[in-house]
Amino acid sequence: MKNRASSIALAAAFAALLAGCATVPPSPAKTVDGALVNDAGMTLYTFDRDVGGSGKSVCNGPCAVNWPPLRATTDTPPNAAWQIVTRDDGSKQWAYQGKPLYTWLKDTKPGDRTGDGVNNAWRVARP
Repeated sequence: MKNRASSIALAAAFAALLAGCATVPPSPAKTVDGALVNDAGMTLYTFDRDVGGSGKSVCNGPCAVNWPPLRATTDTPPNAAWQIVTRDDGSKQWAYQGKPLYTWLKDTKPGDRTGDGVNNAWRVARP
C-alpha cells in the first residue's frame, strides 16, 4: 500500500512538472520593439478597412501589390490568436486577432515602419 501511495504521489508530481513545461504554440510572426514582424524581420501592418473576424481581406489587386499579405503556410497551425483567412484569389493569409496582416512595399529593411499611418488607414500590427 505504501508503494502504491508513493507511485501516485510521483505520478502527480510528474504531471505537475509536465504542465509547467507546456509549450507556446508556434506563430507566423514574432514581436520586435513592440511590433509584429515576419520571419525576415519586416514590420507587419493591419488595414482599418478590414473587418476583424470576418475571415476576409479587402486589400486585393493593386492594393495587395503595395501591401503584400502575410501568406499562410501549412507548417504553422492556426490557434486562438492566429487565424487563416482566404483571400479573393483563393490564397491563404495570416490574421492576428482576426485582422489580416500585410507588409509594406516601401519598407526596405527590417525595422522600417514607413507604412504606419499611410492614408490614415494602415497601422503597425502590435501584440
